[in-house]
Amino acid sequence: VLLTETPDLLQAKVIDLSQDFRDESEGFVYGLPEMNHEKIKKADYIANPGCFATAIQLALLPLAKAQLLTQAVHISAITGSTGAGQKLTDTVHFSWRSNNISVYKAFTHQHLQEIRQSIAQLQKGFSSKINFIPYRGNFTRGILASSYTDFEGSLEIAQQIYQDFYQSSPFTYVSANELNIKQVLNTNKCLIYLEKHEDQLFITSVIDNLTKGASGQAVQNMNLMFGLDEKTGLGLKPIAF
Repeated sequence: VLLTETPDLLQAKVIDLSQDFRDESEGFVYGLPEMNHEKIKKADYIANPGCFATAIQLALLPLAKAQLLTQAVHISAITGSTGAGQKLTDTVHFSWRSNNISVYKAFTHQHLQEIRQSIAQLQKGFSSKINFIPYRGNFTRGILASSYTDFEGSLEIAQQIYQDFYQSSPFTYVSANELNIKQVLNTNKCLIYLEKHEDQLFITSVIDNLTKGASGQAVQNMNLMFGLDEKTGLGLKPIAF
């Protein structure tokens, strides 16, 4: 409707932060640079990914690229109050959010479609279950996602898969240490940490939902679209205290 009512936009480059064009909409490229880097450079229209979708996809896509997501994937992820957007609801009031935690949209969150779509782009025929439980947390911004799935290889093999996948990504890093949200607040970074427990690979990923999960990723996409250095305007330091 927007492009119909405002035809001048057809002559401009557009980065859309809503979820309207994330489902393989004609003419739009899904704006996850770690996956669609070269496509974004040539695109006129970008669908900026969702915040949960970004954190979870960056945790899983290296396995998809290696064709290793063959069993069910289990995910728990917690987000701050800014993940709910600007609309006033009962669950964003301080008096409700303070000293509280809750589950919402278990197994039905709208970002699941994005996640499935991206995994299937790298691993054709992907059909395994994705069991996703989102949580509302007692903080303002940030996402911590924990994912696990069957993995027959060693931890060292998994780490190599992830390091190879992200070797040219300026904002996504594989960490040698356990993670927390404060490490990425106010940055466009995603940090990933891997553990191996018997036959399960456990993956933790953290992002700031307002930067890498929204506006920061939009700037990253804009830089790519206009031929700028990908990191322009994004040399941000974390708010760690």
